[in-house]
Amino acid sequence: MLTSELPPASGRLFGPDLQRLIFDGQAESHESWQRLFASEVFAFQEGLTHEDRIKLSYQRLHLVGAAIPDPKALVRDPVALSVLHEWAGVADAGMATLLSIHYNLFLGSLIDHDHGGRDLGPYLRMERIGTFLCTERGHGNDAPQLETTATLDRARGEFVLHTPHGGAAKWMPNTSSIGGPKDAVVAARLIIDDHDHGVFLFLAPLTSTDGRHLPGVSVQRLPETTSSPVDHCATVFHQVRLPLTAMLQGEHGRLTPAGAFVSSLGSPRKRFLRSIGRVGMGKLCMAAYSLGTMRHAMTVAVRYAHQRVTSGMTNGQRVPLFAHRSHHGPLLESLASTYAATLLQRAVVRRWAQAAEVDREDVERLAAVTKGWITWKAREVMTQCRERCGAQGLALANGISGQLAANEGTITAEGDNVVIWVKAAGEMLLGGFQPQPPSGIPPADRSLTDPRHLHDLLTDLERIRHERARTILRAKRAGSPLDRWNGASPAALALVDAHAHQLASKELYEAAVKAASPKARFLLQRLHALFALRYITGHSGELMAHGRLTAEQVLQLPDVMETAISALEPHALDLVEAFTVPEDLTEQHPMLQRHVTDAVPA
Repeated sequence: MLTSELPPASGRLFGPDLQRLIFDGQAESHESWQRLFASEVFAFQEGLTHEDRIKLSYQRLHLVGAAIPDPKALVRDPVALSVLHEWAGVADAGMATLLSIHYNLFLGSLIDHDHGGRDLGPYLRMERIGTFLCTERGHGNDAPQLETTATLDRARGEFVLHTPHGGAAKWMPNTSSIGGPKDAVVAARLIIDDHDHGVFLFLAPLTSTDGRHLPGVSVQRLPETTSSPVDHCATVFHQVRLPLTAMLQGEHGRLTPAGAFVSSLGSPRKRFLRSIGRVGMGKLCMAAYSLGTMRHAMTVAVRYAHQRVTSGMTNGQRVPLFAHRSHHGPLLESLASTYAATLLQRAVVRRWAQAAEVDREDVERLAAVTKGWITWKAREVMTQCRERCGAQGLALANGISGQLAANEGTITAEGDNVVIWVKAAGEMLLGGFQPQPPSGIPPADRSLTDPRHLHDLLTDLERIRHERARTILRAKRAGSPLDRWNGASPAALALVDAHAHQLASKELYEAAVKAASPKARFLLQRLHALFALRYITGHSGELMAHGRLTAEQVLQLPDVMETAISALEPHALDLVEAFTVPEDLTEQHPMLQRHVTDAVPA
């Protein structure tokens, strides 16, 4: 059960305790990137054109490359790669996108495949920038149907890379001449003696050392987007010849010296998924990217709310914005979500790094669920922070509105959130998830202040939605398989949503249990209660209809939430300080510069 009051001071600092839990023992890795991205060279610059911002992002990309002591080690370490993304997005959204493509998708793909005598030096030193060409104009989330071809020419011992029509143009990669010489990893159908073996990756040079596109490579800039400033392009290949070493090979597919194709996998779809395995890690990179911007926005909004004063309830009274329940309530709910998202990301990345091959399918589904939930939650949290900062929140220099717009790109990147959740939902309904049975304790005998009861309510929602979706799928009624899936998909997607909330809530509660200091434990317990209660309140009717909440408990929910908010309100600054957003970074935001005053004409 939760206690109602903060325990007396124990003489132990709780700040380091919170930081230990938040950063999962990786504080030193975070600190090195904090220092770099808080430096003046990464400060926001006013008045730049879209093209200037793209060029600046590439310049900063090279600075990041110079700061990485061992790029191969970074690429092979999911935890380190995630840490880098958490801080890069705050500093420069365009740069963060470029480094994610170069290090994870491009260099990661090269390293994960057989590379024999291939020289990776130019990419490790960033003398040549790498990009990743998978999506086509006519094929996005149905990537296994890609139409770009790589045909074996036996007579010349080469592959011929070709775009058969406009719908197969590679869509939105950063393939312009901006930023320096570039090469690409290209997803294309392997054609040998008129037989299609499925989609594999091929290393293709795009530009010469002077930045000009090579013969047969046609690139057209695409319209400017509202997301991160990147040189998005449509890219077409016209009978481009590549050496046999261009194919990224492995057990899932390779050529024998005689030019025969061999594979340990009989399914072309499985070969394709193995080829683009880096997209799975990319989902965690995108979640980390959004996570960093969430924590930064929370820090800025909470600090500003304590610094900016407004009218109180009596004549002439002036109080901080944060003193008003209408202001601090939404921020504290967002803060609870941010803590939950941070701890969920830590657990999932850790599991990804430790997963055996037999667990790969489950871990990839978990990454997809996490990516969708965190990037959507980042939109929700940053929107709340932006609104609570008023007009100041609209200024790009204050570090929220630009990152909020750029987050739209993470929602779509590495698999559109709805689509990857639909896939996860289908897997969960077909055996990838086993709902927990209901608690044997009658709801009337349980308390909303008991975290175990809150956990059980979240698992109740998982079970209810799982049962509903399966019932619809199994119904014997007229209609095609698509009709049945369409009927089940709302409940199936709601299942994934409940599952994500349950996982995040569990990590937040377990962090409270692990807390060494009483104050840290107290605050994490309240954050957990607020996070879980907010979701339960939104679905209390569903729970009551299935006998998991009583009518009296539904009426109690607002009061229990208010109790958690009241307990957290005095400690909001402590909670955001634990995010360790550098002062050198926050002081770059005009709204947090205390020495700035309104100029009044004489």
